[in-house]
Amino acid sequence: MTALSILDVSTIAEGSTAGVALNNSLDMARHGEKLGYKRFWMAEHHGMHGIASAATAVALAHVAAGTSTIRIGAGGIMLPNHSPLVIAEQFGTLHALHPGRIDLGLGRAPGSDMRVARALRRNLDTDPHQFPRDVVELQAYFAANPELGIHAVPGAGENVPLYILGSSLFGAHLAAALGLPYAFASHFAPAQLDEAIAVYRSQFTPSAQLSRPYVIAGYNVYAAETDAEAELLATSVQQIYVALRTGEPRQLPPPVPNYRATLPPPSVALLDHMLNASAVGSPETIRRQMGAFIERTQADELIIACQMFDHEARKRSYEITIEARDALASAPAMATN
Repeated sequence: MTALSILDVSTIAEGSTAGVALNNSLDMARHGEKLGYKRFWMAEHHGMHGIASAATAVALAHVAAGTSTIRIGAGGIMLPNHSPLVIAEQFGTLHALHPGRIDLGLGRAPGSDMRVARALRRNLDTDPHQFPRDVVELQAYFAANPELGIHAVPGAGENVPLYILGSSLFGAHLAAALGLPYAFASHFAPAQLDEAIAVYRSQFTPSAQLSRPYVIAGYNVYAAETDAEAELLATSVQQIYVALRTGEPRQLPPPVPNYRATLPPPSVALLDHMLNASAVGSPETIRRQMGAFIERTQADELIIACQMFDHEARKRSYEITIEARDALASAPAMATN
């Protein structure tokens, strides 16, 4: 059965605050824990009007302290923004407080634009080998490699599994070479999904962490009792993506009826591309669309993204999603009876 997880960015709805968003993240993690989701990941973004998860390790500490069994992690930490030692210490601390529950996904994008990257005060190194070197250095801190001459405390000896995140073939090659799980950001950049998965699986080299390839695919689900209701709820994130790509980022707006019909063709094409890996609709529609995506990718796990203006509607969407997964898992057995 395909595992399901939750991807969260602590979305700030219009008229709300970062504090409300972060507490909604905790509430969603608790909800996911009860429903049986495998992990709850938060993503690092900076300078974004509608996202409150910039201090990702701090936000994860808030969520981890309020849950007990669901895995908690970064999906991901944008490693070029940080020194590997600092990340080893941050996630070593999280693991020391919540042993056996912490994941660390690593990406190489800045998590915003280059102005923000400069403001974060790391060298803007364009060397394509810097990210792989940083990943290996981070592994060495967790392994307490004496050649470093530095002991990460907490961090050294903490069993924090690493995941490589990506939306291109670069991450697929790196995850395969290092023998690490690979998470593809198909929930907003699906273009190279199939090729990247094929590269990763064909080139995978077993490691101490992982003996066989493990693929996580980002997937959007906007579920409600009817197709029409789900399509309306999904217009909030559609507005966000159009605003972001037109240089006018904003907080998450309320749904707008018939929103797509108001858009020019280039914006419709943008949404069709960015949200290609999505299921929008009633429970039956979600089951059918998500089932087709699982069949296509053979992903070991889907990490579900869902930004909705109404928090309770979002919680219900995650309920429908896992119910649809369970129905898919039981379908073959039912067919043989």
